[in-house]
Amino acid sequence: MQFKVPQFLDIEDKIFGPFTFSEFIYLAGGAGICFFLFKLLGWVYGIIPMTAVASLSLALTFYKPNNKPFVDMMESAITYFAGDKLYIWQRKRLTKKDKEKQEKENAPAPVHHDPRLNGGKLRDLAWSLDILDLKKDKLN
Repeated sequence: MQFKVPQFLDIEDKIFGPFTFSEFIYLAGGAGICFFLFKLLGWVYGIIPMTAVASLSLALTFYKPNNKPFVDMMESAITYFAGDKLYIWQRKRLTKKDKEKQEKENAPAPVHHDPRLNGGKLRDLAWSLDILDLKKDKLN
């Protein structure tokens, strides 16, 4: 038995002339906001905000970087700037004088080491705990 499989599911239908529904909403919303700004502020004071709104509206409608809608890029930018970040850096190399000075200031305290945990395993364990804590914070 053969079934017809739908194709081109990711292509939106053109409803309003050459525009899809979302493109039409972006254009109509931008035009409405520009009209509101024109009535509220006039030409002299409203030209800069109207230009910003019109350019955003046109970018949302027509600009497709890497064949993706511009709204996806805006969403990614907002989640990046609003989300938590994990900063990893390497420690700065010290000169011999700095090392000697630091050793004098920080006297080593006696530490009990478990012979089963060497430096590599301990570092991996600490890293996995840090990552698990970050994932837990994102889920909540």
